[in-house]
Amino acid sequence: MNILLTGGLGFMGSNMVRYLLNTYPEYTVINLDKMTYAGNPENLRDVENNPRYHFVQGDIADEELVQRVIEQYAPDAIINYAAETHVDRSMMNPKSFMETDILGTHNLLEATRRHGISRMVHISTDEVYGSIEQGEFFEDSPFKPNNPYSASKAGGDHMCRAYWESYQTPVIVTHSCNFYGFYQHPEKVVPLFVTNLIEGKPITVHGNGRQIREWIFADDHCRAIDAILHKGCDGEIYNIGTGKRKSVLELAKTIVKYMDVDPTLVTFGKDRPGQDHRYATNFSKLSIELDWQPMTSFDEGIQQTIQWYQEHQDWWKKIKEGEFKEYYSKLQNMYGEGRAE
Repeated sequence: MNILLTGGLGFMGSNMVRYLLNTYPEYTVINLDKMTYAGNPENLRDVENNPRYHFVQGDIADEELVQRVIEQYAPDAIINYAAETHVDRSMMNPKSFMETDILGTHNLLEATRRHGISRMVHISTDEVYGSIEQGEFFEDSPFKPNNPYSASKAGGDHMCRAYWESYQTPVIVTHSCNFYGFYQHPEKVVPLFVTNLIEGKPITVHGNGRQIREWIFADDHCRAIDAILHKGCDGEIYNIGTGKRKSVLELAKTIVKYMDVDPTLVTFGKDRPGQDHRYATNFSKLSIELDWQPMTSFDEGIQQTIQWYQEHQDWWKKIKEGEFKEYYSKLQNMYGEGRAE
Protein backbone atom coordinates (compact mmCIF):
# COMPACT_ATOMS: atom_id res chain seq x y z
CA MET A 1 0.00 0.00 0.00
CA ASN A 2 1.12 3.54 -0.79
CA ILE A 3 -0.06 5.99 1.87
CA LEU A 4 -0.04 9.76 1.51
CA LEU A 5 0.31 11.11 5.04
CA THR A 6 0.00 14.87 5.38
CA GLY A 7 1.64 16.81 8.19
CA GLY A 8 4.16 14.05 8.77
CA LEU A 9 6.87 16.29 10.22
CA GLY A 10 4.61 17.30 13.11
CA PHE A 11 4.18 15.53 16.41
CA MET A 12 1.49 12.93 15.71
CA GLY A 13 2.22 12.78 11.98
CA SER A 14 5.85 11.81 12.56
CA ASN A 15 4.84 9.19 15.12
CA MET A 16 2.43 7.71 12.58
CA VAL A 17 5.01 7.71 9.76
CA ARG A 18 7.40 5.76 11.96
CA TYR A 19 4.62 3.43 13.12
CA LEU A 20 3.56 2.55 9.57
CA LEU A 21 7.10 1.95 8.35
CA ASN A 22 7.88 -0.28 11.34
CA THR A 23 4.56 -2.15 11.37
CA TYR A 24 4.10 -2.75 7.65
CA PRO A 25 7.37 -3.56 5.84
CA GLU A 26 5.52 -3.69 2.50
CA TYR A 27 4.06 -0.14 2.83
CA THR A 28 5.42 3.09 1.34
CA VAL A 29 4.71 6.43 3.04
CA ILE A 30 4.69 9.76 1.20
CA ASN A 31 4.92 12.65 3.66
CA LEU A 32 3.47 15.97 2.43
CA ASP A 33 4.31 18.71 4.91
CA LYS A 34 4.31 22.50 4.66
CA MET A 35 7.17 22.79 7.16
CA THR A 36 5.65 25.44 9.37
CA TYR A 37 7.18 26.12 12.79
CA ALA A 38 5.65 22.82 13.98
CA GLY A 39 7.05 20.73 11.11
CA ASN A 40 10.46 19.59 12.30
CA PRO A 41 12.72 17.49 10.00
CA GLU A 42 14.52 16.23 13.12
CA ASN A 43 11.35 14.30 14.01
CA LEU A 44 12.02 11.84 11.18
CA ARG A 45 15.78 11.98 10.85
CA ASP A 46 15.96 8.25 11.60
CA VAL A 47 13.79 7.30 8.59
CA GLU A 48 14.70 9.93 6.00
CA ASN A 49 16.93 7.48 4.10
CA ASN A 50 14.42 4.66 4.18
CA PRO A 51 13.61 3.73 0.53
CA ARG A 52 9.94 3.32 1.53
CA TYR A 53 9.73 6.92 2.76
CA HIS A 54 9.34 9.96 0.51
CA PHE A 55 9.13 13.58 1.58
CA VAL A 56 7.42 16.38 -0.35
CA GLN A 57 7.40 19.93 0.96
CA GLY A 58 4.08 21.61 0.25
CA ASP A 59 0.81 23.00 1.53
CA ILE A 60 -2.45 21.03 1.39
CA ALA A 61 -4.18 24.39 0.79
CA ASP A 62 -2.38 24.47 -2.61
CA GLU A 63 -4.83 22.55 -4.81
CA GLU A 64 -2.50 22.22 -7.82
CA LEU A 65 0.32 20.86 -5.68
CA VAL A 66 -1.96 18.28 -4.06
CA GLN A 67 -3.05 17.11 -7.51
CA ARG A 68 0.57 16.80 -8.66
CA VAL A 69 1.53 14.74 -5.63
CA ILE A 70 -1.43 12.41 -6.15
CA GLU A 71 -0.57 11.95 -9.83
CA GLN A 72 3.12 11.30 -9.11
CA TYR A 73 2.76 8.83 -6.22
CA ALA A 74 -0.70 7.32 -6.84
CA PRO A 75 -1.50 6.70 -3.16
CA ASP A 76 -3.99 4.02 -2.17
CA ALA A 77 -5.03 5.97 0.94
CA ILE A 78 -4.65 9.38 2.56
CA ILE A 79 -4.22 10.09 6.28
CA ASN A 80 -4.67 13.79 6.96
CA TYR A 81 -2.70 14.93 9.99
CA ALA A 82 -1.93 18.34 8.47
CA ALA A 83 -3.56 21.06 10.57
CA GLU A 84 -3.08 24.21 12.53
CA THR A 85 -3.76 22.90 16.00
CA HIS A 86 -2.97 25.31 18.82
CA VAL A 87 -5.84 27.16 20.51
CA ASP A 88 -3.77 30.15 21.65
CA ARG A 89 -2.25 30.62 18.19
CA SER A 90 -5.75 30.43 16.69
CA MET A 91 -6.69 33.41 18.85
CA MET A 92 -3.80 35.35 17.35
CA ASN A 93 -4.31 34.36 13.68
CA PRO A 94 -7.63 32.63 12.91
CA LYS A 95 -7.25 32.94 9.11
CA SER A 96 -4.34 30.52 8.84
CA PHE A 97 -6.41 27.91 10.67
CA MET A 98 -9.27 28.24 8.20
CA GLU A 99 -6.91 27.94 5.23
CA THR A 100 -5.33 24.68 6.40
CA ASP A 101 -8.13 23.03 8.35
CA ILE A 102 -10.99 23.80 5.95
CA LEU A 103 -9.58 24.63 2.50
CA GLY A 104 -6.78 22.08 2.81
CA THR A 105 -9.20 19.36 3.88
CA HIS A 106 -11.40 20.20 0.89
CA ASN A 107 -8.45 19.81 -1.49
CA LEU A 108 -7.67 16.35 -0.12
CA LEU A 109 -11.30 15.31 -0.38
CA GLU A 110 -11.48 16.51 -3.97
CA ALA A 111 -8.29 14.64 -4.83
CA THR A 112 -9.69 11.49 -3.19
CA ARG A 113 -12.90 11.83 -5.23
CA ARG A 114 -11.25 12.61 -8.56
CA HIS A 115 -8.55 9.98 -8.43
CA GLY A 116 -10.55 7.12 -6.95
CA ILE A 117 -8.40 6.81 -3.83
CA SER A 118 -9.73 3.94 -1.73
CA ARG A 119 -9.85 5.73 1.63
CA MET A 120 -9.14 9.03 3.37
CA VAL A 121 -8.82 9.15 7.15
CA HIS A 122 -9.26 12.67 8.53
CA ILE A 123 -7.72 13.40 11.93
CA SER A 124 -9.85 15.77 13.98
CA THR A 125 -10.45 16.60 17.62
CA ASP A 126 -13.02 16.17 20.37
CA GLU A 127 -12.86 19.96 20.79
CA VAL A 128 -15.38 20.34 17.95
CA TYR A 129 -18.04 19.18 20.42
CA GLY A 130 -17.30 22.04 22.79
CA SER A 131 -17.54 21.52 26.54
CA ILE A 132 -19.66 18.98 28.40
CA GLU A 133 -20.38 19.36 32.12
CA GLN A 134 -21.59 15.77 32.63
CA GLY A 135 -21.63 12.59 30.59
CA GLU A 136 -19.62 11.97 27.42
CA PHE A 137 -19.44 12.99 23.78
CA PHE A 138 -20.68 10.42 21.26
CA GLU A 139 -20.10 10.41 17.52
CA ASP A 140 -23.51 12.01 16.91
CA SER A 141 -23.09 14.75 19.54
CA PRO A 142 -23.73 18.25 18.12
CA PHE A 143 -20.80 20.51 17.29
CA LYS A 144 -20.37 23.56 19.55
CA PRO A 145 -16.81 24.86 18.92
CA ASN A 146 -15.78 27.69 21.21
CA ASN A 147 -12.52 28.96 19.70
CA PRO A 148 -11.14 29.53 16.17
CA TYR A 149 -9.12 26.29 16.24
CA SER A 150 -12.05 24.01 17.08
CA ALA A 151 -14.30 25.96 14.68
CA SER A 152 -11.86 25.44 11.81
CA LYS A 153 -11.63 21.71 12.57
CA ALA A 154 -15.42 21.51 12.70
CA GLY A 155 -15.55 23.14 9.27
CA GLY A 156 -13.22 20.49 7.84
CA ASP A 157 -15.28 17.73 9.48
CA HIS A 158 -18.49 19.08 7.94
CA MET A 159 -16.80 19.11 4.55
CA CYS A 160 -15.92 15.42 5.01
CA ARG A 161 -19.55 14.60 5.78
CA ALA A 162 -20.74 16.61 2.78
CA TYR A 163 -18.37 14.75 0.42
CA TRP A 164 -19.55 11.40 1.75
CA GLU A 165 -23.23 12.31 1.49
CA SER A 166 -22.93 14.09 -1.88
CA TYR A 167 -20.34 12.01 -3.73
CA GLN A 168 -19.84 8.86 -1.62
CA THR A 169 -16.18 9.90 -1.24
CA PRO A 170 -14.66 7.21 1.00
CA VAL A 171 -13.70 9.32 4.01
CA ILE A 172 -13.64 8.52 7.73
CA VAL A 173 -13.45 11.22 10.42
CA THR A 174 -11.80 10.70 13.80
CA HIS A 175 -12.33 12.83 16.91
CA SER A 176 -9.53 12.30 19.39
CA CYS A 177 -8.85 13.45 22.91
CA ASN A 178 -5.56 15.22 23.78
CA PHE A 179 -2.34 13.61 22.52
CA TYR A 180 0.95 13.51 24.40
CA GLY A 181 4.26 11.70 23.89
CA PHE A 182 7.62 11.99 22.14
CA TYR A 183 8.43 14.78 19.63
CA GLN A 184 5.55 17.03 20.71
CA HIS A 185 6.22 20.73 20.14
CA PRO A 186 6.86 22.53 23.46
CA GLU A 187 4.01 24.98 22.87
CA LYS A 188 1.64 22.19 23.98
CA VAL A 189 0.88 21.80 27.65
CA VAL A 190 2.68 18.53 28.53
CA PRO A 191 6.05 19.31 26.88
CA LEU A 192 5.81 22.97 27.93
CA PHE A 193 5.38 21.96 31.57
CA VAL A 194 8.13 19.33 31.39
CA THR A 195 10.71 21.48 29.58
CA ASN A 196 10.05 24.53 31.76
CA LEU A 197 10.58 22.44 34.88
CA ILE A 198 13.79 20.96 33.47
CA GLU A 199 14.96 24.58 33.03
CA GLY A 200 13.87 25.47 36.56
CA LYS A 201 11.15 27.80 35.26
CA PRO A 202 7.58 28.09 36.58
CA ILE A 203 4.61 26.50 34.81
CA THR A 204 1.35 28.40 34.49
CA VAL A 205 -2.17 26.95 34.46
CA HIS A 206 -5.08 28.98 33.11
CA GLY A 207 -7.63 30.17 35.64
CA ASN A 208 -8.07 27.75 38.54
CA GLY A 209 -6.68 24.78 36.58
CA ARG A 210 -9.82 22.71 37.05
CA GLN A 211 -10.45 22.28 33.31
CA ILE A 212 -10.83 18.55 32.59
CA ARG A 213 -8.98 17.01 29.65
CA GLU A 214 -8.75 13.42 28.43
CA TRP A 215 -5.32 12.09 27.48
CA ILE A 216 -3.98 9.52 25.01
CA PHE A 217 -0.37 8.41 24.53
CA ALA A 218 0.92 8.79 20.96
CA ASP A 219 1.50 5.05 20.42
CA ASP A 220 -2.11 4.28 21.35
CA HIS A 221 -3.38 6.87 18.90
CA CYS A 222 -1.27 5.36 16.12
CA ARG A 223 -2.82 1.96 16.80
CA ALA A 224 -6.30 3.50 16.70
CA ILE A 225 -5.66 5.09 13.29
CA ASP A 226 -4.23 1.78 12.08
CA ALA A 227 -7.47 0.01 13.05
CA ILE A 228 -9.61 2.71 11.44
CA LEU A 229 -7.56 2.75 8.22
CA HIS A 230 -7.78 -1.01 7.74
CA LYS A 231 -11.09 -1.95 9.37
CA GLY A 232 -13.21 1.19 9.57
CA CYS A 233 -16.32 1.89 7.49
CA ASP A 234 -16.48 4.71 4.96
CA GLY A 235 -18.65 7.65 5.95
CA GLU A 236 -18.34 6.84 9.65
CA ILE A 237 -17.01 8.88 12.57
CA TYR A 238 -14.94 7.29 15.32
CA ASN A 239 -14.15 8.90 18.67
CA ILE A 240 -10.70 8.07 20.03
CA GLY A 241 -10.41 8.27 23.80
CA THR A 242 -9.10 6.54 26.88
CA GLY A 243 -11.37 7.52 29.77
CA LYS A 244 -8.25 8.91 31.47
CA ARG A 245 -9.43 12.37 32.49
CA LYS A 246 -7.40 14.81 34.55
CA SER A 247 -7.70 18.48 35.35
CA VAL A 248 -4.87 20.67 34.08
CA LEU A 249 -3.90 21.26 37.70
CA GLU A 250 -3.79 17.49 38.34
CA LEU A 251 -1.62 17.14 35.23
CA ALA A 252 0.76 19.80 36.54
CA LYS A 253 0.96 18.14 39.97
CA THR A 254 1.58 14.71 38.40
CA ILE A 255 4.46 16.05 36.31
CA VAL A 256 5.91 17.87 39.33
CA LYS A 257 5.68 14.66 41.37
CA TYR A 258 7.45 12.47 38.83
CA MET A 259 10.11 15.11 38.16
CA ASP A 260 10.60 15.65 41.92
CA VAL A 261 10.74 19.44 41.68
CA ASP A 262 9.48 22.30 43.85
CA PRO A 263 5.64 22.34 43.85
CA THR A 264 5.66 26.16 44.13
CA LEU A 265 6.79 26.26 40.49
CA VAL A 266 3.10 25.72 39.65
CA THR A 267 1.56 29.18 39.16
CA PHE A 268 -1.80 30.52 38.01
CA GLY A 269 -2.63 32.99 35.25
CA LYS A 270 -5.73 34.47 33.67
CA ASP A 271 -8.22 32.07 32.13
CA ARG A 272 -8.23 31.57 28.37
CA PRO A 273 -11.11 33.23 26.45
CA GLY A 274 -13.54 30.62 25.11
CA GLN A 275 -12.12 28.06 27.51
CA ASP A 276 -13.81 24.66 27.42
CA HIS A 277 -14.31 23.35 30.95
CA ARG A 278 -14.56 19.61 30.39
CA TYR A 279 -13.92 17.08 27.62
CA ALA A 280 -15.06 13.47 27.89
CA THR A 281 -15.01 11.18 24.86
CA ASN A 282 -16.95 7.94 24.57
CA PHE A 283 -14.93 5.55 22.39
CA SER A 284 -17.12 2.44 22.72
CA LYS A 285 -17.83 2.39 18.97
CA LEU A 286 -14.12 2.12 18.17
CA SER A 287 -13.64 -0.43 20.93
CA ILE A 288 -16.56 -2.69 20.00
CA GLU A 289 -16.58 -2.44 16.21
CA LEU A 290 -12.82 -2.32 15.56
CA ASP A 291 -11.52 -4.13 18.66
CA TRP A 292 -9.27 -1.31 19.85
CA GLN A 293 -8.29 -0.44 23.42
CA PRO A 294 -5.64 1.93 24.81
CA MET A 295 -2.65 0.04 26.20
CA THR A 296 -0.60 2.74 27.96
CA SER A 297 -1.74 3.99 31.35
CA PHE A 298 -1.63 7.73 32.00
CA ASP A 299 1.06 7.46 34.66
CA GLU A 300 3.21 5.15 32.54
CA GLY A 301 2.88 7.41 29.50
CA ILE A 302 3.69 10.58 31.44
CA GLN A 303 6.79 9.01 32.98
CA GLN A 304 8.00 7.83 29.56
CA THR A 305 7.36 11.29 28.12
CA ILE A 306 9.24 13.05 30.93
CA GLN A 307 12.20 10.71 30.45
CA TRP A 308 12.22 11.34 26.68
CA TYR A 309 12.38 15.13 27.12
CA GLN A 310 15.07 14.79 29.75
CA GLU A 311 17.15 12.67 27.36
CA HIS A 312 16.50 14.80 24.23
CA GLN A 313 17.23 18.32 25.45
CA ASP A 314 19.10 19.22 22.27
CA TRP A 315 15.89 18.57 20.31
CA TRP A 316 13.60 20.87 22.28
CA LYS A 317 16.09 23.57 23.31
CA LYS A 318 16.60 24.50 19.65
CA ILE A 319 12.83 24.83 19.24
CA LYS A 320 12.47 27.07 22.30
CA GLU A 321 14.77 29.65 20.73
CA GLY A 322 13.80 32.17 18.04
CA GLU A 323 10.14 32.16 17.00
CA PHE A 324 9.06 30.30 20.12
CA LYS A 325 10.51 32.98 22.40
CA GLU A 326 8.45 35.66 20.64
CA TYR A 327 5.32 33.52 20.76
CA TYR A 328 5.81 32.62 24.44
CA SER A 329 6.31 36.27 25.32
CA LYS A 330 2.96 37.08 23.67
CA LEU A 331 1.39 34.21 25.59
CA GLN A 332 2.68 35.49 28.90
CA ASN A 333 1.34 38.95 28.09
CA MET A 334 -2.08 37.40 27.36
CA TYR A 335 -2.34 35.28 30.49
CA GLY A 336 0.45 36.35 32.82
CA GLU A 337 1.55 34.46 35.91
CA GLY A 338 -0.34 34.81 39.15
CA ARG A 339 0.16 33.44 42.60
CA ALA A 340 2.02 30.21 43.27
CA GLU A 341 -0.01 27.40 44.77
